[in-house]
Amino acid sequence: MYRFFAPGAQVLLAAGEEGAAEAFVPGVTSGPLVEWAWLLVVMPIIAAFVIMFWGKKLPYKGWEVAWGALGFVAVYGTVLFIVNATHGIVYEGAVEIARVGDFTLEWGWMVDGLSIMMYFLVGVVGFLVFTYAKAYMKGDVRFTWFFVSFSLFAGGMLVLVSAPNLLQLIVGWELVGVASYLLIAHYWEDYDNVDAGNKAFMVNKVADAALFLGVIIMAVSVGSFRFSDIIDVVVHGEEGMLSQYAFWAGLLVFIGAMGKSAQFPLHVWLPDAMAGPTPVSALMHAATMVTAGVYLLGRLFPFYIDVHGLFGGDVRNIIIVIGGITLFITGFLALVQDDIKKVLAYSTVSQLGYMVAAMGAGAYTAGLFHLFTHAFFKALLFLGAGVVIHAVHSNNLSDMGGLRKKMPVTFWTFMIGTLALIGIFPFAGFFSKDEILASVRYTGGHGQDIANFILILGVAGAFLTALYMTRVVALTFFGEYKGDAEPHDASKMMTYPLIGLAFFAAVAGWVNIPGVYTGFTTWLATRDPLTGMADHHPESFDWPLVFVVTLIVLAAVAVGWRLYGRDAETQAERDTFRIPVLWPLFENLYYIDDFYMSGIVRPTMGPIANAVLWWDVYVVDGIVNGVGFGSVGLARAVRAVDENVVDSVFNEASAGIGGAGNILRRSFTGRIQQYAAFSFIGVVVLVVVFIII
Repeated sequence: MYRFFAPGAQVLLAAGEEGAAEAFVPGVTSGPLVEWAWLLVVMPIIAAFVIMFWGKKLPYKGWEVAWGALGFVAVYGTVLFIVNATHGIVYEGAVEIARVGDFTLEWGWMVDGLSIMMYFLVGVVGFLVFTYAKAYMKGDVRFTWFFVSFSLFAGGMLVLVSAPNLLQLIVGWELVGVASYLLIAHYWEDYDNVDAGNKAFMVNKVADAALFLGVIIMAVSVGSFRFSDIIDVVVHGEEGMLSQYAFWAGLLVFIGAMGKSAQFPLHVWLPDAMAGPTPVSALMHAATMVTAGVYLLGRLFPFYIDVHGLFGGDVRNIIIVIGGITLFITGFLALVQDDIKKVLAYSTVSQLGYMVAAMGAGAYTAGLFHLFTHAFFKALLFLGAGVVIHAVHSNNLSDMGGLRKKMPVTFWTFMIGTLALIGIFPFAGFFSKDEILASVRYTGGHGQDIANFILILGVAGAFLTALYMTRVVALTFFGEYKGDAEPHDASKMMTYPLIGLAFFAAVAGWVNIPGVYTGFTTWLATRDPLTGMADHHPESFDWPLVFVVTLIVLAAVAVGWRLYGRDAETQAERDTFRIPVLWPLFENLYYIDDFYMSGIVRPTMGPIANAVLWWDVYVVDGIVNGVGFGSVGLARAVRAVDENVVDSVFNEASAGIGGAGNILRRSFTGRIQQYAAFSFIGVVVLVVVFIII
């Protein structure tokens, strides 16, 4: 069974608020372009299985299959992106799998503004990262297996973003989680990497438990898992079971989003996830995994914006506060890391905090616009860091320095990514981060005081971002080289993706310039139904805010260069700035990991582990050993019967048959006279018998 939206559906954010977008009716609601969009989802998953079974027999050990699948997604996603930008697309297809009571279980695919943006990001960024990964992973002992997991990782994200219902979203959610576990622990020979994979998996499972409960409440309340049915109830302000339990449903779903998008206090897994290969880090931080939580908030945004005051609006203050805390506190952690990938990891957590805070402030476009631009410049920064790591054979800033002359392509592309991240005009991050801060200033959800506080944290976060990125650039590319290797720029297979991502990092923000061109706002809003959303769209820049934030960012760059720009004999001598009380706190990650281990994991897991051990040794092992001993005894008994009874019967029977055969053999001499005599005697005997009877 297929279902899809009829042409002419109203799909844009409602007008009525000053600066709101005008009504927009999509031109594409059917046809092969959208009806075959399910191929976007299945191609990477099929690729994963093809590589698993036949990858080692292929010329490039399976990489070409993964690369081709992501190339297909990139092309198809780009076509959808362009058509949506020019005509608008809203389509929802589904195939019915089963019915369970009143619930219909479906597998389907959404093709609308939000999902198309993610198809484009996963496809384009993924294609460039997969290209880079061939050279980066060259010589790896599990090269083929890596691309099995990597393809599954991209495929799981596409299952998630294509989902028209909460059940399918959970399937994609868990596929991404499993694939990330395999990729983070790819170098499993080192136990620290296995520990990092376990940590990511377990922290996310805690959050996932909350997500499952929230999904159950929503589905049971509405009688359907479909997003369209849930949003329809919200849009029309229908009072009922969903409105009664809306706060808890919204909060539980948000906790699930906190886990995937690494929001405080569930952010602890993401920096450790840098144990995986650098291409994994790039894709994870740009277009998969960590963006899933923000995507979910975007997909359920009408529920949280709650224009009727009946649903998840009360959760928004929690969302904006969690986002604000995350964006601020993790900036300090990035400032004290020596591992270049961990600096970028904490940067990602901070930027995710901006996106989540925007959602809490009711800024649908701003939050997702930052997700869009961030994907390009963060993938660029991670891939650039990977080239540096390959060149110097170390992740540590203390082993770097002076690489701008030795690695010019990497340096200039990394600089573009840095300028985009810290928000310098005209690079991409300037437009998206500015829109978040302006939106927080404008609306603030239910409480303007909270919004003002989060705005201060956002501006302070911008200062920290510029400060720690200036530190990274100074310690990596300026001064004298401090390592032992012979660094040089990577092959074209690795530098071309850097150049491609640098292009997007420079220009991606130009698709949403207030007062000039705001196409992204319209493209993103092609959804059904979204009537009633009061997403603010400014008609021009908030110039006082732009001026203040730009000055603060430039001041941070100046301070950072003053602190870290001067060369010294060693990097440790360059990197000596410390604030006595704060720096130990930051270096120990606010002792949050210590609290989890000593306050939760060991006290709870100790007794549980002992109980499980007792059960395993005395119950499970007892049953297994008992079955084993019983099986051995039974085998011995069967053997005895076989040898002493069955064999004896067959041996005696064969001996008797053999003796009879010997007797009969003597009768068969081959003499015709003898056979004739036996025949005559036989006939006589038969005649006598018949006469007597």
